[in-house]
Amino acid sequence: MAETVRMTTLVEHGIALAGERNDLRRRLDNTLRRLQDPNVRVIVVGEFKQGKSQLINALVNAPVCPVDDDIATTVPTLVRQGDPASAVVLVPAADAPGADGSTDVDGGEARLERKPVPLAELSDFVSEKGNPGNARNIVAAEVALPRKLLSGGLCIVDSPGVGGLGSTHTLTTLTALPSAHAMLFVSDASQEYTEPEMRFLRQAMRVSPNVGCVLSKTDLYPAWRQIAELDKGHLADVGPGIPLFPVSSELRLQAARLQDSELNNESGFPELVSYLRNTIVAEAAIIQRRSVGNDLMSVTGNLMLALRSELGALENPEDTPQMIAGLKAAKEDADALRKKSARWQTTLNDGIGDLIADMEYDLKDRLRRIQREAETAIDQGDPGPAWEQFAKWLEQSVAAAVSDTFVWTSERAQWLAGQVAEHFSEDEVALPAFHVADTGGVLDPVAEIQDMEDGRMGPVQKILIGMRGSYGGVLMFGLLTGLFGLALINPLSVGAGLMLGRKAYREEQEARLKRRQSEAKILVRKQVDDVVFQVGKQLKDRLRLVQRATRDHFTDIAEEHHRSLTESVAAAQKAAATYAAERDLRIKEIKNQLKAVDTLHAVARQLQEEGADGQHPVPASSTVPAG
Repeated sequence: MAETVRMTTLVEHGIALAGERNDLRRRLDNTLRRLQDPNVRVIVVGEFKQGKSQLINALVNAPVCPVDDDIATTVPTLVRQGDPASAVVLVPAADAPGADGSTDVDGGEARLERKPVPLAELSDFVSEKGNPGNARNIVAAEVALPRKLLSGGLCIVDSPGVGGLGSTHTLTTLTALPSAHAMLFVSDASQEYTEPEMRFLRQAMRVSPNVGCVLSKTDLYPAWRQIAELDKGHLADVGPGIPLFPVSSELRLQAARLQDSELNNESGFPELVSYLRNTIVAEAAIIQRRSVGNDLMSVTGNLMLALRSELGALENPEDTPQMIAGLKAAKEDADALRKKSARWQTTLNDGIGDLIADMEYDLKDRLRRIQREAETAIDQGDPGPAWEQFAKWLEQSVAAAVSDTFVWTSERAQWLAGQVAEHFSEDEVALPAFHVADTGGVLDPVAEIQDMEDGRMGPVQKILIGMRGSYGGVLMFGLLTGLFGLALINPLSVGAGLMLGRKAYREEQEARLKRRQSEAKILVRKQVDDVVFQVGKQLKDRLRLVQRATRDHFTDIAEEHHRSLTESVAAAQKAAATYAAERDLRIKEIKNQLKAVDTLHAVARQLQEEGADGQHPVPASSTVPAG
């Protein structure tokens, strides 16, 4: 808190020094708004029924997230510091975009209404049992609790768990990662990591590399140590240094009830709490210091340019013509950066065009591979009886493909922003923040794949098909044997009828199987085409937002640079015409201003260095949490 107050004071001082420079004031106003949001968001994710909600309950020692065998979280629940304890649900305002369930792709944030609810009744709003399919259209829930763990700004988010990591529903998990400071991945000790879990971890590391893993329910599985060793091996394959914390939420809650420190240590939670405090919260503070330092360095650098130019012209009037010429040359370069034909804008426009084309190819290529795999599976068997399982596999495969495309596109967008930044300065230029990896709702417009008949024939159908095939055989052989004096229906004609009836039944089965396979392929192709159409449109919209965000971000930088140089030229020219009587007074004023700006600049550099190298760990307590 003291650190936030210190940085807020520095930013307010910078705003005062900026004076009439509205562009610099606007940048510091944004910095001030970031400082006023001290929350450090940690999202808890994992497969269905892995103990995510109980883990959060144990961390804060309160039943804030619903836990039961037949209850699953259906909307995100955020737990933060607050006194008194309270709960609210966030729903779209009646006149806000997306209030009718549609997706807002225009870049505007939908307005949300906060509706207080009794804390004891929260499960009726956030669980699948109380709110099936999120029929209440709740965006999220927030719980405020007076807890020491949360006092440093830590916010814990319980992510939806309906359907597992492979379902379209949990694509929203990747949505939250770009805006979260860290992720806790929860898997219980019943088995080692599964392939869907490993796949999700790799995706998460590409979006937000600050990932910690939790092995839950160690009290239920005696072999949890072996599972932990196996999981550590898998984590080493994903990336170096990913921590794993074996914990028992039940032991933690029991320790809190009994105020038993030894039992609390046995639960494994002290190490997890230490990680949240000393690593997540501390690193978030370091990033905040570095960000504030960068903004103050940029602003003070722009301010010093004009002040030093004027001071140089006043103190060394003989050098003023050369100084003005140099400033004018730099101003011409800044003018070039502002023009629509500037190289950075060409790089951005060409890059977005290439990115859209590559994205479309990547999405179609991934989905075509799934389509070919699906058609091969259909050709190898009867899709009818296994259609429900097949449809589930197709849904999971498509969701995974869409996630991969979005994450890949996000990485390419960040790379493109870096390419644009290279046109500006050899110094480090801040990159814009955008969330192309946001996959929330992208598959909502896609209808579920249609059902198809299982192809099973009832006894009556089988008899009728057999009789229809056998009728011709009985008649044909009966007439033929009639030439030898036998009756129309005789053992030979009946046998021939049975043989032809069996043949007709097999042929009918084969024809029905071919029809079902053909129908299944058509349904798969329609589903893939629908996904390509809907997802491709939404991803293009997001890339256009990236283009606008990048353009506006670097346009602001170019405008700041241009205005600073323009004012520097004007200040130098004005100084050259200043009379000697006024010169000494103006030199004194400028030196005072420069002293203030230099002091702030030095503090900003110190913040940068603290953000790059400094570590200020908060001592972790292993005591039992208070109720």
